[in-house]
Amino acid sequence: MPESSRRSWEYATVPLLVHATKQILDTWGEDGWELVQVVPGPNNPEQLVAYLKREKSA
Repeated sequence: MPESSRRSWEYATVPLLVHATKQILDTWGEDGWELVQVVPGPNNPEQLVAYLKREKSA
C-alpha cells in the first residue's frame, strides 16, 4: 500500500460508569471516536473499560 494512502489511528481507553455508559460513549462518539471493544477492568471485573479508535487527522 502506498505511504500516502495508509490510514493512521489513535486509540483511547475509557473507564465506563455503569449508570452513565450511554452518555460517556455518545460523548466520545461525537468527537469521532469509534467503539472497538468493552472489557472488564484489570483490577475489578465489575468496572468496565472501553477501547476506542479514530483516524488521525492529516
